[in-house]
Amino acid sequence: MKAILAQPRGFCAGVVRAIKTVERALEIYGTPVYVLHEIVHNRHVVEDLKNQGALFIENLDEVPSKALTIFSAHGVSIHVENQAKRRNLRVIDATCPLVSKVHQQARRYSRQGFELIIIGHRGHPEVEGTHGCVEGLVHVVSRSSEVPGLHVRYPYRLAYVTQTTLSIDDTREVIETLKERFTIQGTELNDICYATQSRQNAVRRLAREIDLLLVVGSRNSSNSNRLREVGEQKGLPSFLIGDAEDLDRTWFTGKKRVGITAGTSAPESMVQCVLERLRSYGLDQVEEMAGGHETTHFRLPESLESHTVFS
Repeated sequence: MKAILAQPRGFCAGVVRAIKTVERALEIYGTPVYVLHEIVHNRHVVEDLKNQGALFIENLDEVPSKALTIFSAHGVSIHVENQAKRRNLRVIDATCPLVSKVHQQARRYSRQGFELIIIGHRGHPEVEGTHGCVEGLVHVVSRSSEVPGLHVRYPYRLAYVTQTTLSIDDTREVIETLKERFTIQGTELNDICYATQSRQNAVRRLAREIDLLLVVGSRNSSNSNRLREVGEQKGLPSFLIGDAEDLDRTWFTGKKRVGITAGTSAPESMVQCVLERLRSYGLDQVEEMAGGHETTHFRLPESLESHTVFS
């Protein structure tokens, strides 16, 4: 059996920045450092940071007044920001810069009096953060079939933004359906982050060469689920696995070429663990796709680069 590794795969610049933000905060300020929600959607990453001393919480009420608190890469609402200010928390914002861009676009539309539609998945932390960063009327639509039942107050004063980690194809379909029904403004597919798009494109290329696709990533990771869906759309048996323990030997019966990719929150160590398990199933060749290396990097939050704000 042969494994072909997608390129690019795994950590994106926003995830690297978020993880380094927590690690750097621990290095500079020591414990306790509180992190609101999972810093990224991967339990292995979260457990590693816990072992370094990070304390993960789901509500700011759990944080003592004036304590150092980090917002996750998915972004937070104005309500959460204001709650942190009221409690005098020392905040470091690890929101991915591309998510922050969507927040800025949403606020601009809202200030201009547009009724806002967020194309994304209800309940996802990024969508909740975007929803909560604007005032006025906001709707969330996840698929084109929801558009006919959408009731808006100002059908000629509409704008949309998108969750950064969606499938490009699904997003395009929703946008086209919205434009068929309404006069609406938006930024086309520019809000799909570069890493989401490049990983989906890599799976499309990989699909031509493989019999089965494995996506290493968490069940609650939107971009990992989209990668699995891309594989299914190409007619491949496609499985989302958290780690090597999720593998099932029966999947590989008669399969000679296995493609492996990883969501943007999945560490490369998980991919290597999967390869090691596959060797016990008969894997004897590993090949990496050509090209696709990413060069995007995001600077750490200013307070960590100068580390004077909380001294």
